[in-house]
Amino acid sequence: MSCPRCSGFMVSQVFEDLRSDTGELSFKGFRCMVCGEILDAQISSNREHRPHHQARNRKLMSY
Repeated sequence: MSCPRCSGFMVSQVFEDLRSDTGELSFKGFRCMVCGEILDAQISSNREHRPHHQARNRKLMSY
């Protein structure tokens, strides 16, 4: 799997989240060996369902 941010190599990893409100203390995901990007099922889902990058584009267009 390649990183969507930098195209680097991603490795599978188990992450611990002691502050999670789901009751689970760990989750599986991927970490990029080059830039440190972390991806898991929840992050991917949130990115797919977020509003269009309208606010970011507006900021870039104001210059």
